Amino acid sequence: MPITKFSQLDLSKRYSYADYLTWQFKERVELFKGWVAKMAPSPSYSHQSSSTVLFGNIFTTLHNKPCKVFAAPFDVRLLDKKKSTSDKDVYTVLQPDILIVCDANKLDERGVIGAPDLVVEILSPGNSKREMKIKFELYEANGVLEYWIVNPAEKSIHLFHLVNKKYALDKIYFDDDTMQSKLFKGLKIKVLDVFKK
Repeated sequence: MPITKFSQLDLSKRYSYADYLTWQFKERVELFKGWVAKMAPSPSYSHQSSSTVLFGNIFTTLHNKPCKVFAAPFDVRLLDKKKSTSDKDVYTVLQPDILIVCDANKLDERGVIGAPDLVVEILSPGNSKREMKIKFELYEANGVLEYWIVNPAEKSIHLFHLVNKKYALDKIYFDDDTMQSKLFKGLKIKVLDVFKK
C-alpha cells in the first residue's frame, strides 16, 4: 500500500529507491544511504534567481552538444559499492539544483542512474551544514567530476573538481570574477550576474 503522508514514515528505518517510488506525499525528500531527509520548503527568490541564471548559461553553452543539463526536481540515484542498479539496491537518491550528464546511458525516464559529471547545489536557509557535508562526501565518493556550491547569502561560488578521487577546491569566486568550469572549457559565468537582483 502506498504511503501518502510523510508522517507515516518510520524515520529510524533505512529505505531503498524501491520504497521511495511508492511514496505519494506532497513533501520532497532525498535518501542519504537509505535515511530519509525532508527537503526545505519552496526555495527563496535568491535561490531561484541564481538557479535561473546558472541554468540559462549552462544550457546555452551545452546547446546542441552531447552533454545535457537538468534542473531540480530530477532524481539522481547514486550507486553503492555493489554498483547494482536494481531499485531495491539503490539507497541514495538526491535532487541537486542543477546537474550535467554526458553519458546518455545514465539517463532514463526516472532521472539519472550513477554519477552526473557536474553538480550544482545552491544553499538555502533550510540547508543544514550536516546535509551539505553528507552531499559533498557522496558526490566525491561517487565520482562527480565537478561540484559547485553556490552561496547567495555570501554571493560566492566554490568550485571543486575531482583529483585522485578527492575534491580539490579550484577557487572561490566572488564579486566581478568570471567563473571558469574545469570540466567544460567553454562554460564561463560572471558571478555578478548570478547574484543580480
